[in-house]
Amino acid sequence: MVEPILSVRGLHTSFSAQEGTVRAVDGVSFDVFEGRTLGVVGESGCGKSVTARSILGIVERPGRVTGGEILLRRAGGGAPVDLLKLSPDDMRKVRGREIGLVFQEPMASFSQYYTIGNQIGEGIRLHLGLNAKAARERAIELLDMVGVPQPSRRVDEYPFQLSGGLRQRVMIAMALSCDPRVLIADEPTTALDVTTQAQILDLLRDLQQKHGLAIILITHDMGVIAEMAHDVAVMYLGRAVETGPVRDIFGEPRHPYTRALLRSIPTVLAKPRSRLPTIEGSIPHPFNRPVGCAYHPRCVEIVDDQCRTEEPPEAGPSTHRIRCFLHGGRAATGAAQ
Repeated sequence: MVEPILSVRGLHTSFSAQEGTVRAVDGVSFDVFEGRTLGVVGESGCGKSVTARSILGIVERPGRVTGGEILLRRAGGGAPVDLLKLSPDDMRKVRGREIGLVFQEPMASFSQYYTIGNQIGEGIRLHLGLNAKAARERAIELLDMVGVPQPSRRVDEYPFQLSGGLRQRVMIAMALSCDPRVLIADEPTTALDVTTQAQILDLLRDLQQKHGLAIILITHDMGVIAEMAHDVAVMYLGRAVETGPVRDIFGEPRHPYTRALLRSIPTVLAKPRSRLPTIEGSIPHPFNRPVGCAYHPRCVEIVDDQCRTEEPPEAGPSTHRIRCFLHGGRAATGAAQ
């Protein structure tokens, strides 16, 4: 059996404030495998980006990881190591070297006072021990690899001199600069036009095929998930409510929230000028978390008080897990609606 490169088990991340505690990530579990893409999908505010930052240990205060395991199988072999138990110095050796991150908004992630060559080269010098000249050559090589035109000239330019698509390519080059085995892409196509989005997704797919990357692709776009992902984790209010292969999630969705997300996707079969289906209500305020199933205030398939008073446990086969009291025959029937 193939072992996952990265396993997240029961991850909890909370933010403390005077008003109370926000459980931004509330028991998330998933596996990431070599050469495969895990799509993490859900509405804004469901905990996708906080999950990514928790894996890398870069959750901003007052947030902190309060429980769970993040098991990484290192390149040298041996037993997986729990990232949550590493010292800050050891964790810095993991970031960039073994796990790369593509931030959601490159313009806010780059420094505007340094050239892109300097910013890519910083991680190369730190993790690979190359001198400034060798790091610059490596940066040019990476820019060429991700399709930046005239890389020997662009390496000396500043982020504000580049278009949004080029900045995203440079961000990917920076994330891959030290040959990580896992790449986390947090909304890599946000604010890009459709043509540039397709180019970035094609680039990620090509890089995965060439280097065997394990990719965690975070997005709210189910169309991107259908095109890119092998496995899917659907998140709602800090929890993964359904996980499984992409063919099962799209072909036989079992959780009412997953079905609602899929119904909201425009199709070519829809009547012209017809109103798109929407999910009723909105994500609850983090300080007013519902009792019972977190989704029950918006659920159109709620059956009895059990949904309102009890949190559904995770159930189903190991390849398709679901948190819903309807995970039996009722859920399968609803999938056809």
